[in-house]
Amino acid sequence: MTAPPGDAEAIVVRRRIAASREEVFDAWTDATGMQLWMCPDDIVSAVVHLDVRVGGSLRVVMHGATGAYEHWGEFTTIDRPRKLAFTWCARATDFVSTLVTVELFEAPDGHCDLVLTHEKFRRPDASEQYRGGWSQIITRLESFLSHRR
Repeated sequence: MTAPPGDAEAIVVRRRIAASREEVFDAWTDATGMQLWMCPDDIVSAVVHLDVRVGGSLRVVMHGATGAYEHWGEFTTIDRPRKLAFTWCARATDFVSTLVTVELFEAPDGHCDLVLTHEKFRRPDASEQYRGGWSQIITRLESFLSHRR
């Protein structure tokens, strides 16, 4: 039996990043840069299209050894440099919109505390799949930002 949308546990990824909130926020709204770090697991490249405005669309196609994985959604919140939220839909979400929220907090030494929450999953196994993926994506984001400094 499949749970109604939103019943599966939300995932939360927390990370302190050696970059300012503005730098981290801007990385999430830069399609060209995002193509370099939006690559979890065995994904080797990504094609990213962003219309960064509330109601604007996003499309991320991740390419790996076993195929291409398309994700799409719509921006619901844009509050630079504090918060960004967007819907996220893909085969792994059963083609039902889920919600990703990225919150950015000032941390000591000019660093940023990032809190990514992904919620509204139908199935617990889908949320677990994304837990690892988002963690790997955030690690790649950290590396991307460290090479830009």
